[in-house]
Amino acid sequence: METRGFIEKYAPLALEAGRAFRINPVVILAQAAIETGWGESTLCQEHHNCFGITAYGRSNAWWDGTFAELSEDSLRFRVYPDYKCSFMDYCRLLRSAYPRAADMSADPRAFAKEISYSKYISEVNGDNREEYRKLICRLCRKISLFIAQG
Repeated sequence: METRGFIEKYAPLALEAGRAFRINPVVILAQAAIETGWGESTLCQEHHNCFGITAYGRSNAWWDGTFAELSEDSLRFRVYPDYKCSFMDYCRLLRSAYPRAADMSADPRAFAKEISYSKYISEVNGDNREEYRKLICRLCRKISLFIAQG
């Protein structure tokens, strides 16, 4: 999916979840773009999981405990009935587990630094915190430009 199509499809969900949890929808869209490859991942397309959230923890208002394993020895990932539940659950997780990042979301650069150097990113899995920070900043600028252009 191209950038414009991704933003048109998911911006309303990011706005709704962002309002509900007081999180900037631009950073929500940036993380969804990273985690899904602009909406192209199997996890996104088949299981409505737009943030790569694993199936740990208790079920909640947006996740009923259903999970999928994408391959043998794969982590278990949350399966959602629709994309709205994915966006709401991500924002719930961000607000509850990473409140400092959520509170900084009005400033995408501050958010990017906070989330990239938190437990959200796992260098054990090969993640590069600094590259992730830079990518969030770059995508936030790109998404903001698309939104501004209407």
